Amino acid sequence: MKKTYLISYDLGMPETSTDYAKLISHIKSLGTWATPLKSQWFVVSEKTTSEIRTELQNFIDANDKILVIDVTKDAWATWGIDKAVTSWMKDNI
Repeated sequence: MKKTYLISYDLGMPETSTDYAKLISHIKSLGTWATPLKSQWFVVSEKTTSEIRTELQNFIDANDKILVIDVTKDAWATWGIDKAVTSWMKDNI
């Protein structure tokens, strides 16, 4: 069953643009996605929160942080978020 997840991350120093690119590429490969804020993603996937977290751990260092939350059908509100993202959210959350 597909669910919608909120993925957030903080990459500690010293990180490079290549480190971010690898992580972002993998997040995008999980399924349909939108990015409302820097370092924050919505992804629709059939995987579990734990499976996503474990996969993303392959792209981060010990000083980095990952948060994965199931937000399927949760209520939400925004301000100042791009209309394309809020349209995506209406269709996928």
